[in-house]
Amino acid sequence: MTPAEVHAFLSAQRTLIVGSVGLSGVPHLAPMWFAFLDGNIVFCTDRKSQKIANLRREPRMSVLAEAGETYGELRGVFMEGVAEFTDDVPRVVDAVVARNIGPVEESGQLRRAMAKRVAVIFRPSKVASWDHRKMLVPTES
Repeated sequence: MTPAEVHAFLSAQRTLIVGSVGLSGVPHLAPMWFAFLDGNIVFCTDRKSQKIANLRREPRMSVLAEAGETYGELRGVFMEGVAEFTDDVPRVVDAVVARNIGPVEESGQLRRAMAKRVAVIFRPSKVASWDHRKMLVPTES
């Protein structure tokens, strides 16, 4: 996919599979809702989650988004990079909620939940993508 196609594909997805490195070296995979903020992929999660413990110890991570039901429809984006933590938790939470649920309604419950959240900016260093719909399919003569 071209960079524009990668962005369009990711814009149409709700969930990224986030991969971090577990303490034993085994990959830890978790589905995460995400958003774009200032052109960056961001997500938020509980500060005590395994992925956050892993990313604090080792910030290298990968993400995967994929779609398609049949082989000829398969498409996806895989990226490697690093996690960067940001103190702008309310802005990241608002972006993720707005993108995946709808307009953010200010509530005490939401703000209390933010106290338990950590916001992550994903900084990609490598992007790989595929779109099987672009493959040439031989036709019968």
